[in-house]
Amino acid sequence: MCQAGRVTMRAVVVDPDAPMGLRVDRVEEPVPGPGQVLIEAHHVSLNRGDLDDIRLGRVPPGAVLGRDVAGVVIAAADGAGPVVGSRVVALAPAAFAQRVVADVDALAVVPDAVDLVTAAALPVAGVAAVQALRAGLLETPIKGARVLVTGASGGVGRFAVQLAAYGGAHVIAVVGDPARSDELSALGAEETVTDVTQVDAPVDLVLDTVGGPQLVAAWALLAPGGNVQCVGASSGQPATFPPDAMVGPAKSLTSFLITAPVGPDLESLVRLVAAGSLAVPIGWRGPLGKVEDAAAALRDRRVAGKAVLDVLAKSRS
Repeated sequence: MCQAGRVTMRAVVVDPDAPMGLRVDRVEEPVPGPGQVLIEAHHVSLNRGDLDDIRLGRVPPGAVLGRDVAGVVIAAADGAGPVVGSRVVALAPAAFAQRVVADVDALAVVPDAVDLVTAAALPVAGVAAVQALRAGLLETPIKGARVLVTGASGGVGRFAVQLAAYGGAHVIAVVGDPARSDELSALGAEETVTDVTQVDAPVDLVLDTVGGPQLVAAWALLAPGGNVQCVGASSGQPATFPPDAMVGPAKSLTSFLITAPVGPDLESLVRLVAAGSLAVPIGWRGPLGKVEDAAAALRDRRVAGKAVLDVLAKSRS
């Protein structure tokens, strides 16, 4: 529908009064600026980080939520980036909508061998795994390195396990549910444990998505020169370190945030998927109108892998 000459579209917006803090509403369609394209969204992917954005007030009420989107380019401001009609995946703000604006350096063309449902699940979790591994092993060859991944059955964790194993690392996956151990082994983990304290040898890198006591235990496992990448804190628990925890051989704990440009990393990820070298487990899928169900499933840890929403990209109204 059009209001006062404005074209509107369906989108997921933040609503503090809604049960999950979000709802589907109509908003004004965005307009691409220089160096941007307009994408007709086919699929989007919900992350735990999106729920954290709501909880922590990082996205204001009424604003469109989300960052993961895959679809087709339908317009470009200045001819930059992929041509109209290109299938793309992007990491973009306000992604949970029928049409999304993305910077050309924050997207990648999706090859025909990769479906857009799969591509939509890549941006936040996949790029976080790539960049955290790169940052954490900056001075250590990945081949032969011992890499510990906490929260390994989540979105970032599953990508991190596969990418580290693909690079030749010895991967140790920490999972809360022992029933998921076989899944992580199939993705490349050489060891799976249900508690960090079960690991009996030092590690070179920890990719921590859990925080709290697991972070403290993981820090104690680091070999001299090792690093912890703090990607998330899904436990919601404080990490309380013993008084002497920071005394001893040099090692480091680093806060993590995805950094631009992400286009090259997205391109690498879709190439790996196309080659059959990276699996994208999707544990929940449904229409955009069921976003509250997807959010509840993520909150309650009922999703093994990624949650993907199908966007009903109808003609402009």
